[in-house]
Amino acid sequence: MTNKPNYISWIRQRVGPELIFLNFAGGIVCNEHDEVLLQRRGDSDAWGFPGGAMELGESAEETAIREIYEETGLVVKIEHLIGVYTKYSHHYSGGDKAQTITFFFQCKPVRGELTIDGNETLELKFFSKEELPRLFVQQHQDAYKDWLSGKSGVCR
Repeated sequence: MTNKPNYISWIRQRVGPELIFLNFAGGIVCNEHDEVLLQRRGDSDAWGFPGGAMELGESAEETAIREIYEETGLVVKIEHLIGVYTKYSHHYSGGDKAQTITFFFQCKPVRGELTIDGNETLELKFFSKEELPRLFVQQHQDAYKDWLSGKSGVCR
């Protein structure tokens, strides 16, 4: 990660709530029981995959590894790219608008312990594929559907 200020804050100071592109990366993290890790998010109180915004100077892979660690306490190994999800829009509660582009990776935990910060992450839980709750945005739902189908290299 660079020592620059948070990119989203920096760009929003310049363009306000106008529609912009925002780039994210995250992962579908599976444990040894083939269960999927979800994060109950502090910004929406809904379930989703761990991940977050890219910072200047980072690759999508570096972002996914950093964000998953920050939000879960787990260090992960990227196994492969599931897909890049590009044609999605999001209107944030403060009025900001963005076309969100998210890189989703299949990840395997290599060390660490699940850690909840009570701010970005309210709860972490591994779910079986049969009991997975509804995910908070369409990008996450589409990535999960593609992952379940065994797809990789998807571009939507």
